[in-house]
Amino acid sequence: MSALTIYSVNDTRQPTWHSTDAGEIQQQLNAKNVRFERWQADRDLGADPAPEAVINAYQHAIDRLVAEKGYQSWDVISLRADNPNKQALREKFLSEHTHGEDEVRFFVEGAGLFCLHIDDEVYQVLCEKNDLISVPAGTPHWFDMGSEPNFTAIRIFDNPEGWIAQFTGDAIAEGYPRLA
Repeated sequence: MSALTIYSVNDTRQPTWHSTDAGEIQQQLNAKNVRFERWQADRDLGADPAPEAVINAYQHAIDRLVAEKGYQSWDVISLRADNPNKQALREKFLSEHTHGEDEVRFFVEGAGLFCLHIDDEVYQVLCEKNDLISVPAGTPHWFDMGSEPNFTAIRIFDNPEGWIAQFTGDAIAEGYPRLA
């Protein structure tokens, strides 16, 4: 179940707000210029769909977003617990960073935890199947895929070269809960 937990940067143990209601999550995030919405496939994808099938099933939603925001490219990424590089990949994304472009992810299956450092708060967004999140360019954040990653996501980019991170060097991410 999707969830949003908000913490003060002064207290990493006690949340100031929490909800699993998609409408409430969307309202809280939209107030911070973070896009959160739910998408549905236009067909059954079955088990372990090929990247082309994933794109085709959500092309209608991708096209709408591209027309609105001018994104230039998209792809599909999957990561499973049996990936021999899973620990190194997890560590890379756990460090706070920003991007010069929006970071747009749509979860086709599985889950991941986006943590956004906005002003004096940290917004932990547990994204699951059918969740789209768009983290605005320049927003400090980190991502936790968990110790046993299991997700497929569509990545949508402004930049045709894809994901380019600028790490902040701030150790803030170390103080907040992680996925198991």
